[in-house]
Amino acid sequence: MSVQKITDAEWKVMHVVWNHQRISANDVIAEVVPETGWSPNTVRTLLIRLVEKGILHVEKERGKEKEYLNSVYTPLFSREECESVHSRSFLERVFGGDTSRLLAHFVQDGDLTPEQVKELKKQLDKFKK
Repeated sequence: MSVQKITDAEWKVMHVVWNHQRISANDVIAEVVPETGWSPNTVRTLLIRLVEKGILHVEKERGKEKEYLNSVYTPLFSREECESVHSRSFLERVFGGDTSRLLAHFVQDGDLTPEQVKELKKQLDKFKK
């Protein structure tokens, strides 16, 4: 199974799920609503979409009055897998697949700290080998 496109709103929900790895809908709502101002129903809809896309797995707790609040979500893909797929898509769409142009853009327009520059140089040196 491959990673499907994740919308900006779905990324917000996924970051919460990845941070916990196993989390109830109620707990996702408790974290996302104050940060975004969205309604709980919006967060529930996003969770449902992510399940339908095959990005999240849901375990429903039966016999509860509000079953959807007690559902527990776990990611089916790691953060790194999703980032990799989406960054390749971004690279193709915006920079025509030219990684050097992408890096040059972010180095010129980014506010990199000396530590980040050092890490970037380290990664480029590792790539050369």
